[in-house]
Amino acid sequence: MKSAREYKTVSSISGPLMIVDGVEGVTYEELVEVSIPGEDTPRLGQVLEASEGQAVVQMFAGTGGTQIKDTKVRFRGEVASLDLSQSMLGRIFSGGGQVIDGGPAIVPEKKMPIAGAPINPWSREYPNDFIQTGISSIDVMNTLVRGQKLPIFSGSGLPHAKLAAGIARGAKVISADQEEKTDFAIVFGTMGVTFEEAAYFQKEFEQTGAIDRSVLFLNTAADPVIERIAVPRLALTCAEYLAFEQDMHVLVILTDMTNYCEALREISSARKEIPGRRGYPGYMYTDLSSIYERAGRIKGKKGSITQIPILSMPDDDKTHPIPDLTGYITEGQFIISRDLNTQGIYPPVDV
Repeated sequence: MKSAREYKTVSSISGPLMIVDGVEGVTYEELVEVSIPGEDTPRLGQVLEASEGQAVVQMFAGTGGTQIKDTKVRFRGEVASLDLSQSMLGRIFSGGGQVIDGGPAIVPEKKMPIAGAPINPWSREYPNDFIQTGISSIDVMNTLVRGQKLPIFSGSGLPHAKLAAGIARGAKVISADQEEKTDFAIVFGTMGVTFEEAAYFQKEFEQTGAIDRSVLFLNTAADPVIERIAVPRLALTCAEYLAFEQDMHVLVILTDMTNYCEALREISSARKEIPGRRGYPGYMYTDLSSIYERAGRIKGKKGSITQIPILSMPDDDKTHPIPDLTGYITEGQFIISRDLNTQGIYPPVDV
């Protein structure tokens, strides 16, 4: 870990971004504490861009009420990381990784940076074991395989939240090798959902007992945009620890990836980057692949990570950049049909 450095050289503030001049040795994704005159507690941020003599800082809690004069910016010399322990199972965390269920803090067995890397293709093991979701149209028509990434394409007003909760409740591993006894866990991450939806997920997990084998990361629409970017990485870092160090089979459910991509576009716009298709950043494909490709099995490891990202297609348009790019990276998809839902059929999966 590098030593912390403090500066009073904020040159401009634009939306959620703060530009600091005259900096040295600052690195991408480094954590930042911003002390504003008149505020007792520093605000947290993260370095979005580091160039010679200048750093662009994205604020977690926004820049409202900040000022350029006398504001101190302290670069902590460390990247965002997550305290990890098997005792995380059964717990609920915020989109920033803090415990929000009223229970004790996690006593970490390990600390890992959340910006993990996709699994090296050479070290991957071929997926071939069935995960039973309890949703017949998935289990029969397009089987979810351990180590796979299989998205659900939904639309506004369709019951993808109910489907996600149902999968979390009913999912279990059916192994070809019956002698292999490996624990099964669910890591569930929400991005930009409403308070009602977040409360619904929490209630479903608690009432059905699924919470005992689950870790929840809840980010609502009222939470900072930068947290939305962090949630899938927090969830996958937790999943990697449980899968590859605790030998568990982990199912990661992420909803809603559309809100994640909207947050990506908002930050890109604030940075005045040249927009790509429909205003989304040109690197969105690369960014999404850095999330989806963290699913899989690794040779010599008993555990595995399986992903079900859920996204709502704007205007039910499959050619929209978010479902379009997601479909390129993942292995097929399920599409929730508005017609079937109107007819009262559940689950309304278009097979």
